[in-house]
Amino acid sequence: MKLAVITDSSADIASNYLEHADLYRLEIPISIDGIDYEPSKMTHEDWYELMRAGKDVPKTAQPSVAVLSELLKSLQEKGYSHVIGLFLSSGISGFYQNIFYLQDEFPEMEIKFPDSLITSSPLGFMAEQALDMAAAGKSFDEVLSFLQYQIDNDYAFMLVDDLHWLAKGGRLSKGGEILGSLLNIKPILQFSEDGNVEVYDKVRTQKKSMAELKKLLLKFGDKEKHKIFIIHAEADEQAQELYDYAIEQGFPDVEKVSFGPVIVTHLGLGALAYAMSPKK
Repeated sequence: MKLAVITDSSADIASNYLEHADLYRLEIPISIDGIDYEPSKMTHEDWYELMRAGKDVPKTAQPSVAVLSELLKSLQEKGYSHVIGLFLSSGISGFYQNIFYLQDEFPEMEIKFPDSLITSSPLGFMAEQALDMAAAGKSFDEVLSFLQYQIDNDYAFMLVDDLHWLAKGGRLSKGGEILGSLLNIKPILQFSEDGNVEVYDKVRTQKKSMAELKKLLLKFGDKEKHKIFIIHAEADEQAQELYDYAIEQGFPDVEKVSFGPVIVTHLGLGALAYAMSPKK
């Protein structure tokens, strides 16, 4: 089996996988102040600075279906026998529905696009483990089976620090922003079972919201099954607190990372998350 794994730039990939010969990434274009950027060609910190200084609302667009089609054609020409596409959750992007038909357009390859129902570091982790399993000689069905296990057992809870960013992006009314700020509300969002982002709880004060995130780690995290990601956007002190807590609770595989440009565009600066991803 010669397997190619395709993902998109909402997925955060570990640095040692970025140049993997069988990994391909589609750009999710992002723009601010009328200028378009490619997330994979800029640092997270550069995008944070652009967001902070920008006058207009930052925006994201879907990856190009035409680019994906051309990529699949080139993979067929390179002799790949199997392709797995792992993209941003269908619950927050229409891209998955738009590309579904491409699975049957290249009969010389077996192509599957599992709906990841997730994004960011957990999505990147899926791609990494698929590559590892292929390198270890696992069959296509075995890789797909494990990916489905990951999808079914992934959890992510996100703390939005500043409602200004949700309001600025049109995801919260201006009145809601003002009221939330006055009440010092820190909403905790979650990825639901169908891949949508929903409000899990509305907590007052940063201290209470941090305590709630810790409870969620203990409720949903499995020390034997999960790799724990602490993901943040310029919230290093709080991220370190969550990291230390996970270690103190006996989780053996914990990593602190930052949100990439695509996701922080929607969650805003100061966002923080616990993500729990099944590992081999």
